[in-house]
Amino acid sequence: MTRDVAYYLSKGFDQPMAEYFASGRKRIVAVAPNDDFTLTLDFDNGETRILDCKPILEEGTVFAPFLRLEAFRRVYLDGDHCVAWDIDPTVNSEVVWSNKVDLSPDSCYVDSVPAGGVRNAG
Repeated sequence: MTRDVAYYLSKGFDQPMAEYFASGRKRIVAVAPNDDFTLTLDFDNGETRILDCKPILEEGTVFAPFLRLEAFRRVYLDGDHCVAWDIDPTVNSEVVWSNKVDLSPDSCYVDSVPAGGVRNAG
């Protein structure tokens, strides 16, 4: 069976995610925080994209500690190329897994826009 957009839609994916998977998964190769709570992401296909993190930075969520810019700026790529933050920077998240909050490369790609432009809606 061909794994095209129709295949992923039949598996319950929404249109943007189906298009993403049909075109091939991407890996994040670099992440840089910006002062407006966005991230600049470089992907292995050569694209640079901007992810607005403001919608996920809410009190009462696992992302609440990163509402402070100095904490938000501690972002890094983990061993799985996920965007990650350590809740307590003095704790090794490889040992204490509950110390790390992360975002998958797949959702980062789909939820971001090309640097310098706005993503076209489907």
